Amino acid sequence: MRITQLAVLGLGLGLAGFGVYAAQSYVAQTQAAIAAAQAQRGDQPVIETRQVLVAARPLRYGEPITPDMVRAVDWPVDALPEGVFHDVAALIPDDGRPRVALRAIEPNEPLMQVKVSEPGQQAGIAARLSPGMRAFTIRVDPNSGVSASMRPSNLVDIYWSGRGRDGEVTRLISSNVRIIALDENADQDRDFTGVPRSITIEGAPETVATLAQGQSTGRLSVSVVGLDDVGDLATFEIDRRALLGVEAEAAPAPEERCTVRTRRGGEVVHIEIPCTN
Repeated sequence: MRITQLAVLGLGLGLAGFGVYAAQSYVAQTQAAIAAAQAQRGDQPVIETRQVLVAARPLRYGEPITPDMVRAVDWPVDALPEGVFHDVAALIPDDGRPRVALRAIEPNEPLMQVKVSEPGQQAGIAARLSPGMRAFTIRVDPNSGVSASMRPSNLVDIYWSGRGRDGEVTRLISSNVRIIALDENADQDRDFTGVPRSITIEGAPETVATLAQGQSTGRLSVSVVGLDDVGDLATFEIDRRALLGVEAEAAPAPEERCTVRTRRGGEVVHIEIPCTN
């Protein structure tokens, strides 16, 4: 009986010793893992951030922006979008002139200068113009190449058709022109239906002058440019002969005339005679 008790006691002591050893090994491994993780974090650079204002809820075109519509988040400095706002005072002045959204802004999307108007300025064509650009409205009809799928911000090429020196011609007069409004509405998120009665484009003053002259002397038509097509086209012209593949007719050779000179008194005259080969 005594031998059995001693055996059980020895077995218990052995198991207890093994448990202590296993626990110590586990603690040592955990501490080593924590130390390695801390060392690894210490080798990584700290990401510098700066406060940026984002939309707290969806903002729609023309909606005045108030402080409860925005919130501040930390944004990596090396990935800051251009034209963001860093504090509410810069976005919303204290003079009571609010900015309005110039396009739809989704929650957590940064508010940028290109997406909002100037203080006190309403959403409209003037707010969409780039610096140095002017707006020009082109009258359109179903034959102008304008489709119902057009939207503000689309790019178009503009052609003029009219009377040239050699008859009717069509000429590319401006390429990659940005549309800023359809039927004088600049809302990019509006569902436009049917063919618009007019499109408003932005262009340099010389471009506007060219379009005004073209609209008064002929017909303007447009062609939509692809989203990935950013190259400007060289100006070209197509007339009836080029369209039909007809070569220009050669000018008729002048008729041969033969004359002889004779003197009549004190005057020399030329008398026409039949030509002989």
